[in-house]
Amino acid sequence: MSGEHGSVPAVVLGGSGYVAGELLRLLAGHPALRPAAVLSESQAGGAVEAAFPHLAGCYPGLAFTDRRDLPRVFGEGETVAAFSAAQGPIVAAFSAAPHGSSAPLVDELMGAAERAGVALRLVDLSADFRFPTAEGYAAVYGQPHGAPARLPAFRCALPEQLAGVPGGCVGHPGCFTTATLLAAVPLLRLGLVEPRLSVVAVTGSTGAGRAPSASTHHPARRSNLFAYSPLAHRHEPEMRALAAAASGVEAEIHFVPQAGPFARGIYATVQARLARPLDAAAVIAALQGFYAGAPFVTVTAEPPRLQDVVGTNRCRLSAAVSGDHLAVFSAIDNLVKGAAGGAIQWMNRLLGLSEAAGLLQPGPGWI
Repeated sequence: MSGEHGSVPAVVLGGSGYVAGELLRLLAGHPALRPAAVLSESQAGGAVEAAFPHLAGCYPGLAFTDRRDLPRVFGEGETVAAFSAAQGPIVAAFSAAPHGSSAPLVDELMGAAERAGVALRLVDLSADFRFPTAEGYAAVYGQPHGAPARLPAFRCALPEQLAGVPGGCVGHPGCFTTATLLAAVPLLRLGLVEPRLSVVAVTGSTGAGRAPSASTHHPARRSNLFAYSPLAHRHEPEMRALAAAASGVEAEIHFVPQAGPFARGIYATVQARLARPLDAAAVIAALQGFYAGAPFVTVTAEPPRLQDVVGTNRCRLSAAVSGDHLAVFSAIDNLVKGAAGGAIQWMNRLLGLSEAAGLLQPGPGWI
């Protein structure tokens, strides 16, 4: 588990799901991060490459561990010394555990790092650190927060919409919310629209996780399209809260998620009434100005296509206008920009690396 010269060791929690698999795929080509421990209760002792055959050759000899090994991640003198030899006593951690399970794991990991005197940089990909209060989390998820004392250490936002470094811990907004915020926040912050937005977003089946269910099993999704939890999805209050925090505008957001017949990707359409007369070219120019310097957001004249972003950390935006009505289109890969890639983008910033480090791989083009 020792780090290579010049690398920062990375710990992945909840390591056997789709998001963890994407984290490991991206980390395999990262210039400064190297997985040192991958925790999975269900796969403990098994080879990482057996759970993710597409990663064959990337992690020979690396096996999953379980939460009983958390104290030893930082507690063994040899391991801490090896970590320290890389870039000082610092470790990067990603939690891809489900909501409700992630917070206790994160709490244990943070405690182990504190006791070992190791500086931890952490990005949580669950919903557990998206709300600033335990009450806000419980109101949406219907259960007590698993580590309320840790909430003040976290900030939840997209890297494109928060300047600077938020501290040592970040909560990732999630895939539906990422696609929506990338389209909605510039509209609100620039005062282009009235603060009442409607969102329809179609997601691939990987967004539901690795365990199949009645609505995610392939025969139920193939050649099919259906809405679920319309206007009542738990991500809607997250969208409202995070859009307000990023834009300074309290807006209504009405969200209809849809299940699409493809494995990965999200295509979101955000509609609103313009606050003043604008044509599509003016809106596109405003979006381009807002994201000038953002390495992973491209604003185009034509509506984006999902295949142009699948497998990448990129978002493509476009807009259409009819009278005072505006539609903005947002396409991302739910597993990359909406999860693993967005988390690595944040980690790069937390570590003072180039924001694009390890994230410039091209997409497959045809899937």
